[in-house]
Amino acid sequence: MLKRKPLFPHVLEINHQAGHVLGCNVYLVFDESEWILIDIGYEEMVDEIVTMIRELDFPFSQCKLLVATHADVDHIQGLAKTAQILRAPVAAHRLAAESLKTGDKLKTFAEIEAQEISMEMPPVQVDQLLEDGDILRVGNVELEVWLTPGHTDSQLAFRMGDLLLSGDNIYRDGCVGAIDAHHGSDLTKFIQSLQRIRESDVQWLLPSHGPIFAKDNALLDETIARLERYTHMADFGTCAVDWPLMEQWERELAAGEHPRYEEEA
Repeated sequence: MLKRKPLFPHVLEINHQAGHVLGCNVYLVFDESEWILIDIGYEEMVDEIVTMIRELDFPFSQCKLLVATHADVDHIQGLAKTAQILRAPVAAHRLAAESLKTGDKLKTFAEIEAQEISMEMPPVQVDQLLEDGDILRVGNVELEVWLTPGHTDSQLAFRMGDLLLSGDNIYRDGCVGAIDAHHGSDLTKFIQSLQRIRESDVQWLLPSHGPIFAKDNALLDETIARLERYTHMADFGTCAVDWPLMEQWERELAAGEHPRYEEEA
């Protein structure tokens, strides 16, 4: 049997447990004999992860739930296979449920034709819909569901005491989950989600990628300010709120302003 390496009481992270990167962060929350998995990653990693869980002495029959933080392929491609092996129900937000049910390749980023990316996206039925404020119970442990849209419309985070399993909201370097209209990104809501985290009294952030880190309000302030700038930049297309340059140009045209070229002497 493997020795368990919990990051915090009741929380294992599979990459940390393995000692090398397997993919997105996969959190196993447990109490007594009950446990749940939050995300699973790519299908090719499922066998290794499931074998590790067995060797950590977690009974398959006591897996109460497989949770999808959101419906991006790098988090959920292996979900259907895992659900079949563990015979456990799947939970996600209602806005992720349709993409999971149909195996939507476009919204999950499994198919990006311009970059010649094409991956399988096995469909999986969502058995339990999660909403903001719901409580997930694992033995005597409770996780409060937070809907934190921005990266996607269905992004969930989970509060557990002074821990927040924070999804793709923010990483230790201040980066955030990809902003792309195709999978439901919304900059204004992203800012609101980060402000919610900023204003909370959680102490630790356990993201969906990369190392865990202590909540740093200065880092969050910098990230929020950056995203606020994004809302006024053409770089972010339809995710931006406006583009002040165009309003400026309209005023210049109305005033008859235009570039003047100096005549050569």
